[in-house]
Amino acid sequence: MKKYYILVVALVLLVVSFWYIYRVAKSAQPTPRIPDTTVKMPVVSRPHASTTEIVRGDTTKKQVIFTFDGGSTIQSAQSILDVLKKHHVTGTFFLTGQTVVKYPELVRKIVHDGHEIFNHTYDHPKLTALSDDEITNELVRMNTELVKITGVSSQPYFRAPYGDRDARVRTVAYGAGYQSVYWTVDALDWKEASGETNESVTQRILAHVSPGTIYLMHMGDTITGDILDAVFTEIESRGYVIVPLTKGI
Repeated sequence: MKKYYILVVALVLLVVSFWYIYRVAKSAQPTPRIPDTTVKMPVVSRPHASTTEIVRGDTTKKQVIFTFDGGSTIQSAQSILDVLKKHHVTGTFFLTGQTVVKYPELVRKIVHDGHEIFNHTYDHPKLTALSDDEITNELVRMNTELVKITGVSSQPYFRAPYGDRDARVRTVAYGAGYQSVYWTVDALDWKEASGETNESVTQRILAHVSPGTIYLMHMGDTITGDILDAVFTEIESRGYVIVPLTKGI
């Protein structure tokens, strides 16, 4: 009986030993890599920021700059992209982080089509009401989401929501790697609900065509999508070239 007991114990110890050796060997094997199906875009190198605010482009050349802000909605986004493609124009977009997160496929398409995307903060606050750390966080969060989705940085340019900025905001933004971009002419397309029409916005744009003009327009209204083709056609007929921000300053 004693010999039988010893034999059972030996068999148990043998089984436990083999199990332990198997677990150790298995844990030493590398974990299989799951294929990364994320669409990756090349990281684009940007010029360094400056403390000087940009309000107009190069006035020595017959060219203008159209910029499109995207804060929350995208009613005109596809029309804008179609018109840019039709006229062989590279566009400049200032997007919020929320827009990037909500519409990743659109953002990837903007980058894929060769257009520029810069920083419009994460959730479109009035920056003068925020602390220095909060301002920095707004810019960093937006950039983090953009890089995550496209591989492209939003540096070195930002546009303050509502145009709400002062010397402190610009200084803090510069510390985060950003230069403030304002505008020369606000097309007021965003006032669609307040009575602005296709005609009034078109007239405002065409009345201020001059070298270096930076136009502010938006993706979140229908006016921009309705009039952009005709506006581009008229401006080009006057001998002007429509250029992106990086080529026009």
